[in-house]
Amino acid sequence: MAVINSVLLGYQEAAEQPPRIRNGALIASETGKAVAFGLQVAYGRGVVFIAPTTQVYEGMIIGLNSRKEDIEINVCKGKELSNMRSKGSDEAIIIAPPVILTLEQAIDFIEDDELLEVTPKALRLRKKFLTKIGRVRVLRATRT
Repeated sequence: MAVINSVLLGYQEAAEQPPRIRNGALIASETGKAVAFGLQVAYGRGVVFIAPTTQVYEGMIIGLNSRKEDIEINVCKGKELSNMRSKGSDEAIIIAPPVILTLEQAIDFIEDDELLEVTPKALRLRKKFLTKIGRVRVLRATRT
């Protein structure tokens, strides 16, 4: 058996936050349903958090970029259809399963300009300013 006691001596000012070293985000540029053809582009850029047929909206974070900057990707864009067929053009698109973040991982993932939406059915990451124009205005205001 042991007895442990503690006494609070006071509070101290916290040190500065260490800089984040997370890469940029993949951001949906259009509203609609994500399709496999559009997600194939996103998989070429980094790690993806959503599956095909997921409803997305402009400003929603759909993945983690392999580079430092944020990139907007249209994951709702389907394959262009034509009457002409060529050998190998209609192959099935094979994509890896998405990375599903837990609540703790999602909270750790977000930066100062991002939010986490928690619903009974899903966890969604998004930018504070959904439109590209809103994000650019805030970026310009912080630089001056």
